[in-house]
Amino acid sequence: MKSLSGKSGERSKILRKEDLPRLRRKTRREGKTIAFANGCFDLLHVGHIRYLQGAREAADLLVVGVNDDASVRLLKGPSRPVMPLEERLEILSALEPVDYLVPFSGRQPLDVIEVLKPDFQCKGTDYTPEGVPEREVVERHGGRVLIVGDPKDHSTTDLLGKMRRPTPPRRGVKRER
Repeated sequence: MKSLSGKSGERSKILRKEDLPRLRRKTRREGKTIAFANGCFDLLHVGHIRYLQGAREAADLLVVGVNDDASVRLLKGPSRPVMPLEERLEILSALEPVDYLVPFSGRQPLDVIEVLKPDFQCKGTDYTPEGVPEREVVERHGGRVLIVGDPKDHSTTDLLGKMRRPTPPRRGVKRER
């Protein structure tokens, strides 16, 4: 396991795929359930927070898969990610709903799900249960797909677009030069 801060005795939230079978065994022994959520989390916004809160409410533990930099570029384009994986992991690790993080490569975290075997695969409201790409793998291992979070009214792409557009001056307010 990788430590974020390097402080001795502090439990790192960042796991490797190889750590997941041990976490699964420990969780089952304790009679607890695991929810899995995933995404790029490139520029954190309120939609991400609500998604993670909803996913955390589904189970005793929340494991979040985070796309590595190459997979973010593949999914979002050459100008992304805005923040490198290490920074995204550090920010997400500070969030209360998140118990563990696991970086992954590729479009979908199928290899992570195969190893973790979560009780619940949580996706945002831009999906339907039938449209979740990982559904077959989750259900094969006895898990269920859940749709969580608020309506998809927020996106990093839209937020970046707003930041790039100049804002028109407001009436009665002089612009500084």
